[in-house]
Amino acid sequence: MDEQPEKKMTIPNINLKELVEAGVHFGHKSQRWNPKMLKYIHSTRENIHIINLNYTVQMLSEALKVIDDVVSKGGKILFVATKKQAASKIASLANETNQYYVNHRWLGGMLTNWSTITKSIKKMKELEILKSNPNNEFTKKEILKITNQYEKLVRSLKGISEMQKSPDLVFIIDTKLEHIAVSEANLLKIPIIGIVDTNADPDKINYPIPGNDDSRRSIDLYCSLIKETINASAKEIDFEINSNNKEEITAPDVKGDSDNSNNYVVNIKATDTSGNETSGIATITITDFDEVSPLITGFSGQAGDLTSEISINEKLSSIGQLTASETVTWS
Repeated sequence: MDEQPEKKMTIPNINLKELVEAGVHFGHKSQRWNPKMLKYIHSTRENIHIINLNYTVQMLSEALKVIDDVVSKGGKILFVATKKQAASKIASLANETNQYYVNHRWLGGMLTNWSTITKSIKKMKELEILKSNPNNEFTKKEILKITNQYEKLVRSLKGISEMQKSPDLVFIIDTKLEHIAVSEANLLKIPIIGIVDTNADPDKINYPIPGNDDSRRSIDLYCSLIKETINASAKEIDFEINSNNKEEITAPDVKGDSDNSNNYVVNIKATDTSGNETSGIATITITDFDEVSPLITGFSGQAGDLTSEISINEKLSSIGQLTASETVTWS
């Protein structure tokens, strides 16, 4: 078996000077501290705790490696920050990196009572269709009521409206403020990366990052490093299937269907790793040259789902499945 190439790390460099300039080292007033943060506190200056940035650099690097690992495996991250100075930044970060976010108010059960949240998301989408329908017969007062309902749901649920399952990782700014999110993630054993200020409890966070969670410049720096990590990781994702399970097949012969110009009959011949030959026919319906929906009409051997992507110029790039253990690729 060929050895897999070692994964290239895509963690950005963390500059101590940048952390200082962003004010990451400033904690809360010494009266408002959590004794569990003692090891991360360097000193006290003018009644303000100063965070030891040596810990911050080390733990931020570790957290970025976790993000890199999750994203490189196709996992999803939920960003949580509802405080004013972080809300818009966290939404931008999530949108730009194709992740999920909560930036208005954490509704109890967003993770632990997903079935109820799903109903609210469905209601939000129904209201969007309802209010945007030019042919509706609602009065102005009714339309205003529908709009208000819709906007209220959008503020809380827009960032997770496409989330189908629990995220693989949760990133939280101000873990004390977002204590309900922390509790729900812990209950479901979802790993948490959290910015922990001197008033927070680091024991509840899997990957705590000691640092200022109030300064806009600090928050911008955290988001910038995470964005850089995610974008670099996404480029490194390996889409190739394990070479031991691959089969080679001949280039399909694509012919137009005279009955329907959108239908194409594909003749397939596949040879598995044991040398056994399998052949058959699939009809592929092309409704959009970028997205193709295949429909199997006949296939000899043990045929299961055969999904494919095909363009009109016969440049094929697809992954098909004959059995649960045997996969085929077209190139």
